[in-house]
Amino acid sequence: MVNLFTGESSRALFGGDAPESVNRLLHEAAAAHADPTRAEALLWSARLSAPECLPVYFAQYKFYFYRKRLEDAERCARDGLRVAAGLARLGRHWREVQGGDADFSAIGPARFWLFTLKALAFIRLRRGDRAEAQALLEKAAQLDPADNMGASVIASLKDASAPDTPPGKRPGPAGDSYLDRLKKGGTQ
Repeated sequence: MVNLFTGESSRALFGGDAPESVNRLLHEAAAAHADPTRAEALLWSARLSAPECLPVYFAQYKFYFYRKRLEDAERCARDGLRVAAGLARLGRHWREVQGGDADFSAIGPARFWLFTLKALAFIRLRRGDRAEAQALLEKAAQLDPADNMGASVIASLKDASAPDTPPGKRPGPAGDSYLDRLKKGGTQ
């Protein structure tokens, strides 16, 4: 699959290429979507066989997210962040990572790390932790000021779902962009 905006393969966002044996397991897991127990077992087999293969973490957190198993999705996303951070030689905690630590626009573990950071923000938002979702989105905006990963989409969802924001006052296409609001001092 190709990103229509950047022209690059979506594999670049989802962790790159996987070894053939892992690819087979991932394809089998996708084909077993009607049998979640089998699909889950295949995903764990893939992870155990290649613990540094980033596409497996992506597949796992998406699998759990779509099944509304948000705690499991979060665990897999955090595991993927940890592995990608190690491969990219980033700080151990996402709050420690700075823009000069890696080239987050280049295909590789740092880019996967940033993509997964955005995914974690969405998971935290769905779990009701608006504060951590906001902190994750601010870190994503700091590391990706051009918003190539699309963190602004998650930020807009967060802003639009604010319980204390009247529907007519919610940020939207006519309002400031997420990055503009961050520059003005936040999105809260």
